[in-house]
Amino acid sequence: MIRLVVGLGNPGKEYENTRHNVGFLVIDEIVRRFRLREKREECLSHVYRASVGGRTVLFAKPQTYMNNSGFAVVNLLEEYGVEPEEMLVVHDDLDLPLGMIRLRLEGSSGGHRGVESIIKQLKTQNFPRLKIGIGRPKRKEEVVRYVLSPFSPEEADLAERVIRKAAECVLRSIELDPEAAMEFCNRRDLLR
Repeated sequence: MIRLVVGLGNPGKEYENTRHNVGFLVIDEIVRRFRLREKREECLSHVYRASVGGRTVLFAKPQTYMNNSGFAVVNLLEEYGVEPEEMLVVHDDLDLPLGMIRLRLEGSSGGHRGVESIIKQLKTQNFPRLKIGIGRPKRKEEVVRYVLSPFSPEEADLAERVIRKAAECVLRSIELDPEAAMEFCNRRDLLR
């Protein structure tokens, strides 16, 4: 049962619509859908509350910068009495092409520094995560610039659709059992 959704990203205007901030963008989409106005600044995060499926769920955007996300997550879990397996982390994934979304119930960081920070601070990999594909740059040495840049004009429409579908996956993950949520979120035709 998901009680907390954490979207990963970097705070600040300069990072607002970058590939690395798709976790924040998904939380923003949920905030829009539920017309949430009351944002709390606590636990090193911006925190919103919504009723989903008849229960209160927290949506958080850590303000610690990506590589220190674990500090905010530990604060959130302690403050709200949430277990790691009751938290869904939403983040970008270089190994998935733009347009792909994958829900995983546990696993390694896959090289994602924000997820790495969370695993290090929690001392466990046992928490679900929703990976949103952003693709890879053509040259390996351009990864940092790539993840910190906005989607290209050619990618913008697909990126918007992916963010909307990822928000739907988050909501399904809250409402459904884990296997049913994975079946919905991991479909190849999700964007159709």
